[in-house]
Amino acid sequence: MRGPTFVVTGTDTDVGKTVFAAALAGALGAQYWKPVQAGLDPRSDAQTVATLSGLSPEKIVPEAYRLTTPCSPHRAAAIDGVTIELDRLLLPHHDGPLVVEGAGGVLVPITHNLLFADLFARWAVPVVLVARTTLGTINHSLLSIEALRQRAVPILGVAFVGEAQADSEATIARIGGVRRLGRLPLVDPLDAPTLAAMFAAQFDLDDF
Repeated sequence: MRGPTFVVTGTDTDVGKTVFAAALAGALGAQYWKPVQAGLDPRSDAQTVATLSGLSPEKIVPEAYRLTTPCSPHRAAAIDGVTIELDRLLLPHHDGPLVVEGAGGVLVPITHNLLFADLFARWAVPVVLVARTTLGTINHSLLSIEALRQRAVPILGVAFVGEAQADSEATIARIGGVRRLGRLPLVDPLDAPTLAAMFAAQFDLDDF
């Protein structure tokens, strides 16, 4: 593979990591890969990223697994009668940047004995932790940082999503010993041009 690789993970599900991944991939002109998709209704995360990033279709790498039930991948795979194989979760060869999106939080099980944090450790590429700014984010973020650090996963920094909460954001960065990369406000309307403009105003591409 050639070019930088970034993993986008979250402190929880529905924290905004797909929207952030779309913004980052679009800004970098990167390829995007969601290795395990659990839940296809109303659309997959790859389809959302394709819509919001402005990337051409060939930049969207097909998922290794497309599972129908919106739940933890280990359970979704069991429901679908699918066995998730580790050798299908190797990072794809790519030219230029690659943005990889996990599913849910860092300790979500992929199989009964493999967590996403374990997979990130195998990949050994920088992780961006996406955290919401609402109540509870300090606890969730610091626990996620600790879980990644225990596995020697390199953390590029934290990207916040939501309304500004300066104290919470600074506290997470200080106690967690991580960089605050920026904060993506809730985008309305949520479309590719508006998202790109908001990302450009709130983040520095030199950090990636």
